Amino acid sequence: MKVEYTDAPPSRPEPSAGDKMPCPYCGHLLPKDAQNCDRCDWTRAATTQTAEGKASDAVAVLFSIIPGLGHIYKGHILAGFLWMAGAVPVGIFVLLAAFASAGWGLGLFFFYLGAVMLHAYGVHDRVAPPREDEGEEY
Repeated sequence: MKVEYTDAPPSRPEPSAGDKMPCPYCGHLLPKDAQNCDRCDWTRAATTQTAEGKASDAVAVLFSIIPGLGHIYKGHILAGFLWMAGAVPVGIFVLLAAFASAGWGLGLFFFYLGAVMLHAYGVHDRVAPPREDEGEEY
């Protein structure tokens, strides 16, 4: 007859739930520092870019119908306000050109809008890198 003491600690410590993380794709438990999942095609590099991390260029162009809003959307606040402020003298020039050319000068404002939209499309996002979550601190 063999009696085993069950309250004794195991000879090899088993990894606790704090040492593991679920795979974002399939839910399989992985070590905290895992770079990929052996059951699916998840890799850590693929999930570092979040939806909030990158502004859409198409949305920035649509916002630029009001000059400067596309730049503000992409994080360039000063440039956005400068494009908005620049719309005032451009608008005055376009009105003067419209009076001088029987209305044809109104088309000049579309060149300004095109320049704003092209710049909003081409400017890089100014997004702060995500901070690493350190959990609750007491």
